Amino acid sequence: MSLTTSVEPLEGNKVRLHVAIPAEDFEQAIDAAFRKLAREVKMPGFRPGKAPRRLLEARIGSEVGRDQALRDSLPEYYAEAVVAEDVDVIAPPEIDITAGEDSGDVEFDAVVEVRPIVTVEGHDKLRIEIERPVVDDDDVERQVDMLRERFADLDDSEAPLTDGDYAEIDIKGFIDDESIEGLTATDYLYEVGSGIVVPKLDEELHGKRPGDILKFLDTLPERFGERAGQEVAFTVLVKEVKGKRLPAADDEFAKTASEFDSLDELKASLREQIAKNKERGADAAVRDRVLQALIDRTEVDLPDTLVDEETEHRVGHARERAQQLGLTLDQLLETQGFDELRFRADARQHAQRAITADLVLEAVARGEDLQVTSEELGAEIAQLAAALGREPKDVAMSLDRSGQVVALAGDIIRSKALDLLVEHANIRPEGSLEAGPASLKEDPGSSDASEGPSEQEPSTQEQGAS
Repeated sequence: MSLTTSVEPLEGNKVRLHVAIPAEDFEQAIDAAFRKLAREVKMPGFRPGKAPRRLLEARIGSEVGRDQALRDSLPEYYAEAVVAEDVDVIAPPEIDITAGEDSGDVEFDAVVEVRPIVTVEGHDKLRIEIERPVVDDDDVERQVDMLRERFADLDDSEAPLTDGDYAEIDIKGFIDDESIEGLTATDYLYEVGSGIVVPKLDEELHGKRPGDILKFLDTLPERFGERAGQEVAFTVLVKEVKGKRLPAADDEFAKTASEFDSLDELKASLREQIAKNKERGADAAVRDRVLQALIDRTEVDLPDTLVDEETEHRVGHARERAQQLGLTLDQLLETQGFDELRFRADARQHAQRAITADLVLEAVARGEDLQVTSEELGAEIAQLAAALGREPKDVAMSLDRSGQVVALAGDIIRSKALDLLVEHANIRPEGSLEAGPASLKEDPGSSDASEGPSEQEPSTQEQGAS
């Protein structure tokens, strides 16, 4: 099909696509329209769909077929024009037929909202302050104590129960004399303060001794799925009380708890692990602050269409999660102290930040001419396949069929853009810049000073493939 297309930018993140179709090409669309009409119009002597075009034109008029062809084919012509002009549309078009409604060549304009193209400046001159991770002795001692907890022994105790103690109990939870599966057990060893049954159980067990009997009511939390929110009656018999006895932090403990022969060697290994974990956290904080610095200095006029769509996506995701738990969205939000109005406002704020982050990173990628190689795309697909437990070839075919390969490539490009920003950023220890702790500043000569990062969800490029 020999379409002729052109695109004209308009104000407000809109463009006008002009599309022209030669009369001889549009005849094919008219033929298809009459074949469609033939299935709907009864013609004596012909089975449905078999009446020739000339008889249909004589009976219902040629203008009916042309009108049907315009309704059926214009969306297809528009879709071809979008691809031909590489227009990133974000909303349905407003189509105006400018020629060919009655005869001849067909022409139409489609005014459509598009994804904004952002311009960034000074992205290679960002300066940020960041607190560098420090591992102190308390960090190491906490890890040693956690290991000691794992290797603790339980001794019989006469002391009243408190958090961290264990109680051997018989427990029965019931609604209207019906025992509830998962809430009824005998000789159950329960850690006081763990909260793994219902919150009130821990409250009731505090200060109790062997032989005590507890009776109370409590409401089931959301992890109980369909039963969440129901009130359950509990009867609990405390049979034994056991206290933890932690092993001494010495060389013998180190041999038991690890591959090391001494406590000093174990602590040195723990210190190294803690340092690596803190470095990873610091690296993530650097990426987030560098990105926020660029966002703060870039003006972005976000279309409501984009923000509304992303907000609804986030609300829909929360609704699906609630359904998986056997709850409505309102019930799930209530357990978290939210209502839907507040949740939507929060989701909209996160959506605005995520979209802005994507747009500025795309601008950096355009300015630096960043590309995605087939090797990079293949590596990302391989990682995704490994996470899903599937073959990379199958995942690649699935992504290609669904059109998500383009989205995956976009994620890779944005990630590369963020890598580039971090590589060129001037990163200083916190307190080293003249503006004070935790500030974000730019190189001398830049127009604006950026502020600290606000709380947000990771945007697409920070998560990999959402």
